[in-house]
Amino acid sequence: MAGSNGKQKTVRDMILSLALIGIAAAVIYVFVPHDDHKPDLPRVDYTVETTTARRAVSYPVAAPEGLPDTWKATSVRFRGEESDRWHLGFQDPEGQYVQVEQSTQKRSDFIEQATQGSSATKRTEKIDGRTWTRYSGGRYDALVLEDTPGSTTVVSGTASFDRLTTMASALKMA
Repeated sequence: MAGSNGKQKTVRDMILSLALIGIAAAVIYVFVPHDDHKPDLPRVDYTVETTTARRAVSYPVAAPEGLPDTWKATSVRFRGEESDRWHLGFQDPEGQYVQVEQSTQKRSDFIEQATQGSSATKRTEKIDGRTWTRYSGGRYDALVLEDTPGSTTVVSGTASFDRLTTMASALKMA
């Protein structure tokens, strides 16, 4: 009999230990703060890089003017050694990503990279007198500027086509 009473105490002690551990875990979960929203990206100033790129490249560099403050510039890069590649990244008012990409790289290769694998649709749009072709189906939707010999301009991202159009219409080429 002595052996079975010891086993009962061991099982009971194990269950009590597991219960205490569960209670401790629940208390920690409840009282330790956890944040489920996306991190706040810092706003960047792109004026210096824009001026540098405009002096360095042979094509007109695109940068937006007149966007509301609800659009936040989050990244800027100019890589002269990589086919004069220009990049501006933004967070739109709804928290979606919009980027402006330009390069002198081979057009088809650059579009494939900048649109994250999107394909051309048969739909074009006139935005401020310029013709843009819609691309969709990949990770990003995109607008690709037509008739730009020597360079390619792409506005793409996770944002809606309305937001991409807003960015494209704000672009000033200089």
